[in-house]
Amino acid sequence: MLARLIKFVVFVVVVGAIGIAGYALVGDLTPPASQNSLTVTLDGN
Repeated sequence: MLARLIKFVVFVVVVGAIGIAGYALVGDLTPPASQNSLTVTLDGN
């Protein structure tokens, strides 16, 4: 009984790792490009 549980846990971990690796390789993980601008006022002495 315990051996079946350990096999199941190992199977779930392996399938999860393959799924995460596949998503990282195939999925578009780049953030959306946006332009940021900030106006800076400098005090003249």
